[in-house]
Amino acid sequence: MFPALFLSHGAPTLPLDDCPARVFISGLAEQLPRPEAILAISAHWDTDAPQANSVARNETIHDFYGFPEPLYRLQYPAPGSPELAARVVAALAAAGLAGSTDVGRGLDHGAWVPLLMMYPAHDIPVVQLSIQSRLGPAHHLQLGNALAALRDRVLVLGTGSFTHNLRLMDRSGLNAPEPAWVREFSDWIHTALVEHRTDDLIRYRSLAPYAARAHPEDDHFMPLFAALGAGGNKPRVQRLHSSTTFGTLRMDAYSFN
Repeated sequence: MFPALFLSHGAPTLPLDDCPARVFISGLAEQLPRPEAILAISAHWDTDAPQANSVARNETIHDFYGFPEPLYRLQYPAPGSPELAARVVAALAAAGLAGSTDVGRGLDHGAWVPLLMMYPAHDIPVVQLSIQSRLGPAHHLQLGNALAALRDRVLVLGTGSFTHNLRLMDRSGLNAPEPAWVREFSDWIHTALVEHRTDDLIRYRSLAPYAARAHPEDDHFMPLFAALGAGGNKPRVQRLHSSTTFGTLRMDAYSFN
């Protein structure tokens, strides 16, 4: 079984940035067997009900503005997999989660940015699955758990951000110092993960220190719960990477297996 992964995808410029997170993600595929397909669950596709994109080939969505021009030239035309998209929707339905397919959407930067670094040849089929941030952590744990059986041949990859407060970013540089509140929140989440305190994680907004500051909105944290759920019941939790960019963006990565 492949591990279910959570990656913090950072700013869209990550493939161009000289930082530890880019080095880590660029070498991550070497630590994994090659999957038959990838199911990416990105913070940047947020819908009322789950949707899986079902296309022959993925278009690259540059869903950001005001960045350096070379970033808009990057492309990730990975093949899609209508077969996997149908399996995803069926697995969700079996778990009581009504979903559908989208026959037009490509990959947003939450998906293609890390995949560009992991699998630059873009020769592995990729299906993207949307989140439903308004439904919260418990829903995404259920969603991920419904997908656990796919991990025999499919890499389930949740991409978001371990902390995500763009208003408090330190724009003085990539290596700006990490505030204490970022560290305290991240340490609490890490401890809850490794101790399998799932109920506490579901209630992270009321229990974790500085939760509202770390995540003013839920969207970038929900892929973590999807990956955790896809890891199965009390999976082995391993932190693969930890670093910070722009002070307030924790770039932590985890595997659940």
